[in-house]
Formats: sequence, structure tokens, C-alpha cells
Amino acid sequence: QVQLVESGGGLVQAGGSLRLSCAASGRTFGSRTMGWFRQAPGKEREFVAAITWSSYNTNYADSVRGRFTISRVNAKNTNTVYLQMNSLKPEDTAVYYCAASTRGGVSTTDYDFWGQGIQVTVSS
Repeated sequence: QVQLVESGGGLVQAGGSLRLSCAASGRTFGSRTMGWFRQAPGKEREFVAAITWSSYNTNYADSVRGRFTISRVNAKNTNTVYLQMNSLKPEDTAVYYCAASTRGGVSTTDYDFWGQGIQVTVSS
């Protein structure tokens, strides 16, 4: 089992930055691809970014590439995934979810474990 807890969300003006964190626990965390998804009101949950267990490969949605950066730290006692979000736009407003997968991918069905989600609001 993997437990995921997001933090770092909040309200920011357009053009600003936020960094989301996802604290992960569970013995198999280090072997899993980690992803960030988001869901805006009235819309389906969508892929934002993913990173493989070794950090060798990353993948981004076209809408965030060049503005967002995903990274991770695999340590013995503290395992954390980050999403650095720069040049934020009002359309980035959503609930952001951290997720873990043994397969990787960009679909919600590719991911086995999910955090509870955290609100990010970008004002214009």
C-alpha cells in the first residue's frame, strides 16, 4: 500500500508561483511512477505531469510544459514528490491530486493510489 498526502496549495495571482508537495509512505514508493493530475469544476480529471522512479524520465501535459516542473526525492524515511508551478494562469485553477502507479502513463486508470487532493486557485 502507498499513502499520499498533498500540501502547498492555496491562492496566488496570475503570473505567480506555487510548489506542491506530496508526502508518500509505503514500502514500494521508490519503485513507482508518480504523477500529478488536476480537476477543475465541471471537468474531468486530467494529467499534468509524471516522473519515473529513478527520475530519469518525466512527462508533461502540453498545457503546462515549460511552466511546471516535477521532481522527487527517494529517501529511506522521507519520500516526496514536488510540482513546481511557475507563470500560473487562471486556467490552472483546480484541485490537484498526487498519484502513484506501477505502470506509468497519462490516464487516471494507470494509477493505483491517490491523495486526497489540494486546491490551487489562480486569480486574474
